Amino acid sequence: MTRAHRERRLAVVPRWVLVLLVATFVLQTALAGTRPRPVARAQDLAPAPPVAWLRVASAGEPIAFGYGMALYLQAFDNQPGISIPFGELDYPRVIGWLAAMLDLDPRNQYPMLLATQVYASVSDPARKRLMAEFVHEQFLRDPEQRWRWLAYTAILAKHRLKDPALALRYARDIARLARTAPGWARQMHIFLLEDLGELESAKILLGGLLASGEIKDERELYFLTERLKDMKNDEKPSFPSKE
Repeated sequence: MTRAHRERRLAVVPRWVLVLLVATFVLQTALAGTRPRPVARAQDLAPAPPVAWLRVASAGEPIAFGYGMALYLQAFDNQPGISIPFGELDYPRVIGWLAAMLDLDPRNQYPMLLATQVYASVSDPARKRLMAEFVHEQFLRDPEQRWRWLAYTAILAKHRLKDPALALRYARDIARLARTAPGWARQMHIFLLEDLGELESAKILLGGLLASGEIKDERELYFLTERLKDMKNDEKPSFPSKE
């Protein structure tokens, strides 16, 4: 018997079998549409490895290894099948990774860049403050190399956190510790005092700065001299005109 004879034609299949097959297919399709889609679950960020282990693992190449750590941390918010908002990351652990990178290679500015430009950009004020304090702590360890990141954080504290007192604390530390920072960064605390209504304190500090002879640039000297005049004029009592 040939294969053609062994195969049954569709016409000879009972109608109830065809109906059952079609119904089964429709039912499977319907059930598949009602099942929830598989949900990718975010993995928790592990604590940063000990610095001693990182030094051994870097095999004498701390710069390259530190950048590898930064890439790993940056990529952690994009896991297979899911994108994790920065605001949902475990910030103490993120800070642990950033600090470990700096301990491994203190000259590396990239962790400070990530802290100020990426992880401080979330909408959650609590996480912003955590990152701001991390930047301040790292500034205190190396003021001359890290002042610019604290200056940015002072601006963030004033405008995004709406906390001028915190901004003033950071700006005062820049003026006190970062002797090689440019004038605008070391003078930031004066203008923050003015914004806080501490006009007399701002005048005293600005007058002392001008009298010290520290300012060498003529344009900067002119600007600050004019600003001091404006501060003094702002305090003069205004009298109604006799008309």
